[in-house]
Amino acid sequence: MGTKRVTLAMTGASGAQYALRLLECLVKAEVEVFFMISQAAQLVVATETNLTLPPKPQALEIFLTQHYGARPGQIRVFGKQDWMAPVASGSGAPSAMVVCPCSTGSLSAIATGASNNLIERAADVALKERRKLILVPREAPYSTVHLENMLKLSQMGAVILPASPGFYHQPASVEDLIDFVVARILNQLDIPQELLARWGEEREQRAD
Repeated sequence: MGTKRVTLAMTGASGAQYALRLLECLVKAEVEVFFMISQAAQLVVATETNLTLPPKPQALEIFLTQHYGARPGQIRVFGKQDWMAPVASGSGAPSAMVVCPCSTGSLSAIATGASNNLIERAADVALKERRKLILVPREAPYSTVHLENMLKLSQMGAVILPASPGFYHQPASVEDLIDFVVARILNQLDIPQELLARWGEEREQRAD
């Protein structure tokens, strides 16, 4: 089998740290990443982190490759209207896609098949091809519309994975809370991770 590939899209909800940490972990796991980011997500990154991401796809690809120490070509960045990108077609898209964070606007567009930009189209491809689609909303509280869209997408086969960190692992930092959610995403992608022990593993290790 070839190298595992994952599509990662960032949209304009709070929680940019989750996506950036996920990207870092995917790179370390030698996963090829097809990356997309909305304009609103660019603003969130600038607001919530110390990073200033270049707006143009080619410059952003170079920046992310250098920032995360990725091998050449491991991270590929596509613009919102790049309809010739592999993610726009069932014959070229990876077997899994993550929208993290997933804004409620993007949630609605994906639920209705709007496909107004490449992120929405890539998600539509994942659904129609019956491939894994993981949506990571970060909103509070959820309206009835949000919940109805989540139910609709869940019934289509998407995984709704809210950015809701747990506390049973006794987190000592914000980074631990971020890693909790990222670990759950990696588990869904069947990518080995050491960020968070699976339930019962820590107890088994203590017994040994």
